[in-house]
Amino acid sequence: MTTQTQKYTFHVHGMHCNACVLMTESEIGDLPNVTYVKSNLNKHSIEVTGDFGEKTPERIAEELTIPLKSHGYTISVEKQKRTVRWQEFKIALPIALGFITLFVGLQKMGIVNLVNSGNVTYGTAFVVGIIASLSTCMAVVGGLVLSMSATFAREGDRIKPQLMFHGGRIISFFVLGGVIGALGAVFTLNTSATFVLSLVVGIVMLILGINLLDVFVWAKKFQPSMPKFVSKYAHGVSKLNHTFTPLLVGIATFFLPCGFTQSMQLYTLSTGSFLTGGLTMLAFALGTFPVLALVSFSSFSMKNSSKSGIFFKSAGLVVIAFALFNLINSLVVIGIIPPVFVF
Repeated sequence: MTTQTQKYTFHVHGMHCNACVLMTESEIGDLPNVTYVKSNLNKHSIEVTGDFGEKTPERIAEELTIPLKSHGYTISVEKQKRTVRWQEFKIALPIALGFITLFVGLQKMGIVNLVNSGNVTYGTAFVVGIIASLSTCMAVVGGLVLSMSATFAREGDRIKPQLMFHGGRIISFFVLGGVIGALGAVFTLNTSATFVLSLVVGIVMLILGINLLDVFVWAKKFQPSMPKFVSKYAHGVSKLNHTFTPLLVGIATFFLPCGFTQSMQLYTLSTGSFLTGGLTMLAFALGTFPVLALVSFSSFSMKNSSKSGIFFKSAGLVVIAFALFNLINSLVVIGIIPPVFVF
């Protein structure tokens, strides 16, 4: 029996970041009748090649949506109509200002230290971890957790795989973060190099914050990403059927395309210390833990919530504030501008 290979390009509703590219390609690529798949974040489209018989494009789109629906994506023959919900800023702005005001108050009281001489502190890393765990950049990690949970739940084992996943993730973030920090010491970064790296971290966080606002499409082009082949191999670990798979998946999340994770990884390089780098990534991982633990035992997803737009805009404004705080303080440390914030 001969097969006829066909090529289609569909529109994807729900794509936000590079993690979405990896997730859509991985899920569609696993379908038995698909031979090639390529997602495009800028166009919110996906190119699929395979044997679809006599099915119409509309029917094919419906079938391709099935493995993606639980992750918040929809395949369609119609182009996504983009609308910016400016009215959400009416609620998001006061929430962000309230959080920033609380942060400044706690900073002045010495209870928490989120901004310190241009450095990303453990408090900052923890808060960024919380935001990352709720944002679209955690789509891949959340998808891996849900997939893994469902697989082991069918085998009657729910608790042990979760403990192995979260334990492996937290420990690996500390160890691998420490390795990156130690590499910074090997390269002996001078003051200028450290400043440049801190500046890059601030700019990356600024881009991440702008993308969370979901207003400026052009900003997505500047969001950094882990090399695709590394991310694909990391994601492929979840397909292994082995007792230690949850542990390996937890470790692999360090290499997945989350811009927040990568901004923290860049910062740890500037620390020049195994301990500081390790503790920074540990604080970030602990920030992501509550939501990922909730995802492990439920279908919780902020992305699919009716209030997601308000949350993402609030989180985006807070991340932008953190980025600006650290960018300005970096300029203060290098002596380019006088002190602006006195906390």
